[in-house]
Amino acid sequence: MNNTAPAPARGRGRPRGNPPTRESIVSAARTLFLEHGYQRTTLRAVAGAAGVDPALIAYHFGSKKGLFADVMQFQCARALTVDDVLDGDRATLPDRLIDAVTGLWEDADFRRLTDQGEEAAEAIAEYLERELLARLVEFLGGRDATARATAVVTILGGLVYTRYLNPLPTPAALTPSETRRILLPAMRAALAPTPRTAAPTARTGHHRSPVTGRSPVRP
Repeated sequence: MNNTAPAPARGRGRPRGNPPTRESIVSAARTLFLEHGYQRTTLRAVAGAAGVDPALIAYHFGSKKGLFADVMQFQCARALTVDDVLDGDRATLPDRLIDAVTGLWEDADFRRLTDQGEEAAEAIAEYLERELLARLVEFLGGRDATARATAVVTILGGLVYTRYLNPLPTPAALTPSETRRILLPAMRAALAPTPRTAAPTARTGHHRSPVTGRSPVRP
């Protein structure tokens, strides 16, 4: 009789793996993407730089696109640390959100990574949706948390698009402090709780006379 327990089934999705191994792969990939660009960087080259088997990269990240997404999201997470941004006085939360985004995009290396094409835009969009938006909803709480968080991410996404990804002359010419000053009113309005509307008063059934303006006297 075989008493050997069956091996546990592999879960769906990317395995977490050994964190130091993942970090070393992401670090090596970031360096190569910066030096050679997305198209000319191969998984074999990344594996050689990280000192791992190429199959391990495919196992952890699925593909070069998946690896690049992790590199981009690691950059976002390092600069736009959600816990640090959300920690502090709520009155200055709009300032911290804008400063975190502009600080991230003013970094020269990050800007070079974002020049890699649609892969970069997809990775940034995924980070904004899955990380920032989700965490904001949890942080804000309440019945209108999703609407408020969506408004915030929409403003920040517009900032990223019009100032960095597809820059318009006027937004691109602003300094980070000018950008913050201009966007603060919109951010504060987006983060403000939606006021509850007052319940309509019940009608009494009395109607004023169109001639006298008085309610008719009931017997």
